[in-house]
Amino acid sequence: MKVNIENTPVEFNVQYGNGKKLSIHMDSSGFITVKAPKDATKEMIISAMESKGKWILEKIQENKKARELPKSKEYDAQGKFLYLGNERLLHELIDCSELNEEILKRNLKKFYMTECKTIIEKRIKIYQKQLKVKPKVIEIVESRVKWGSCSSDRKLTFNYRLAMAPIEVIDYVIIHELCHITHMNHDRSFWRRVGSIMPDYKEKEEYLAKHGYSMTL
Repeated sequence: MKVNIENTPVEFNVQYGNGKKLSIHMDSSGFITVKAPKDATKEMIISAMESKGKWILEKIQENKKARELPKSKEYDAQGKFLYLGNERLLHELIDCSELNEEILKRNLKKFYMTECKTIIEKRIKIYQKQLKVKPKVIEIVESRVKWGSCSSDRKLTFNYRLAMAPIEVIDYVIIHELCHITHMNHDRSFWRRVGSIMPDYKEKEEYLAKHGYSMTL
């Protein structure tokens, strides 16, 4: 469906269910879902969207700003790069002595790969015990579109760029993928399971939506 909010066309998806209340959700990519009772009319849904118009437009603008191309990185000893949510000088992360930009970039990527693997393997032990699940394989990969994934055979993959995020955001992605071992869909039972371990998970999603595009090499 589509609605105009302050002359801005906004598309959204509607999911009808047994619930009595109508709610509006926007994920980290900006995709809007309206969860509505089975007897909700189109007029009721449009009215609900319009009543949340200011919030919707603010979120759309935040997502748009997050997707703006980040400034090019400076590959010298004083260049700044994110590590666990904080900006660090390049020479604090890797050896910068007598190396050209291509080598520095390659070595920095290796650093993040190694750090991400170490952090994930340490933190995942905490949450797999709480969730009573165990992945079959854990891999650190490079991806432009996903922070993590879970296959039907319990193989979990994590984006090496997660090493640039705060530890609690990394924990959220770990919990998210571990919950997929028993809930492959993003249904209500899945989100209830995620929320049982991390009640403020939406804040972590917002962090990735706002800052994900600056977490680059």
